[in-house]
Amino acid sequence: MSPGVELIVVMLIFLGLLCAGMTIPFAITVPSVLYLLLHAGLPGLKGIGLVSWGSMNSFTLTAIPLFILMAEILQESKLSLRVYHGLSKLVSWIPGGLLQTNIAGCAIFAAISGSSVVTAASIGRVALPELQKRKYDPQLSAGSLAAGGTLGILIPPSIAMIVYGTFTETSVAKLFMAGVMPGLLLTVMFMAYIAIHTWLKPTAAPVEKGARSTRELTAALLDVFPFVVLIGGTIGSIYTGLVTPTEAAAVGCVLSMIIAVFWGEFSVRILWLALQTTTRVCGNILFIVYAAFLFSYAISYAGVGEQITQFLVNLKLSKLEFFLALFVLYTVLGCLVESLGMIVVTVPLLYPVLLQYGIDPIWFGVILVLFIEMGQISPPIGINLFVIQSIWNGKLSDVVMGTIPFHLIMFVLLGLLVLFPDIAMWLPSRAAVVP
Repeated sequence: MSPGVELIVVMLIFLGLLCAGMTIPFAITVPSVLYLLLHAGLPGLKGIGLVSWGSMNSFTLTAIPLFILMAEILQESKLSLRVYHGLSKLVSWIPGGLLQTNIAGCAIFAAISGSSVVTAASIGRVALPELQKRKYDPQLSAGSLAAGGTLGILIPPSIAMIVYGTFTETSVAKLFMAGVMPGLLLTVMFMAYIAIHTWLKPTAAPVEKGARSTRELTAALLDVFPFVVLIGGTIGSIYTGLVTPTEAAAVGCVLSMIIAVFWGEFSVRILWLALQTTTRVCGNILFIVYAAFLFSYAISYAGVGEQITQFLVNLKLSKLEFFLALFVLYTVLGCLVESLGMIVVTVPLLYPVLLQYGIDPIWFGVILVLFIEMGQISPPIGINLFVIQSIWNGKLSDVVMGTIPFHLIMFVLLGLLVLFPDIAMWLPSRAAVVP
């Protein structure tokens, strides 16, 4: 059996195990080990010990539990409620009212959490009861929260970018900086769509007045101020080159505890709950990363990566045609595979091809995250759809229908990034970052 056929068999086993309900880490590990056995027999398993150590012995990956802990401290200490309340006074005067607060709240929480699920759940729990009470359009309400949650992996810090940077040995700090402008642009595009939609259809959202006095405005600013300090302390220190992303995550954890003490509810019990959740989430993420390194080892052992690179180069596709092929691949995968699974399965295979086409890995990292964002709100397994569905009493079909316009907006941003790469590359080219 040729290596190419073996790889096809392995990928079919992977998809079959996913369809059968097996979790991502095991669905990757099982076919990887089978591939090694198919290609090299028992001697092929000898390198697994070194792979196991090398995959986890990474300073960069240390940032993942730290960023997750930072977000969990803020979530457990009820600070997401406070920032949403403050933003509702600052931005709800824009057409769309509290729907605009959904997007703005997700954008700010995204700059802290690094996770789309945490972002969608944190803002969704606070927003949905208020939206339902004030008779907002249910589809637009759910869609704005599910789509807004995806900003959690585009606006830095981003766990997806950390994993991508680990596999491609790309500067995580530069990846973070590359995600800033597209993330802010996508936020503005989401808010513009909501404003236009509610202007054309006034029944979708009641008119809100925002802050009615100087006292209310001051109180709203004080509610948002701690998050501005936290974002400035983490992302700002990376941009200026003072710290690495891992060190910035540690700074963020300390700042989040200080903020929780003075602005939220903080106790030993809350810290314990945050640590418990962080452990569970990190266990899942790092297991996926380990399984992916095993998969990467299996395909490199057989030399499949080089064969795929040569095959694609021999097709003589233009850069645009190659990108369109990637677009189709990731659109389909986004409907079937969880976000980190998309990264860890495809990047080891495609990264050498990217280099052959002269595609900048920093730019492609942003493109890949956008594909993942679309996958997170794509049925049947778009995880943000189920996160929102789990915290309200509406229909899943309303959540799905509500995300369709936001899907189209992401396609527009994707096109803009292809036509104008400097949207992503301008900031990292000027930032004094350290790796």
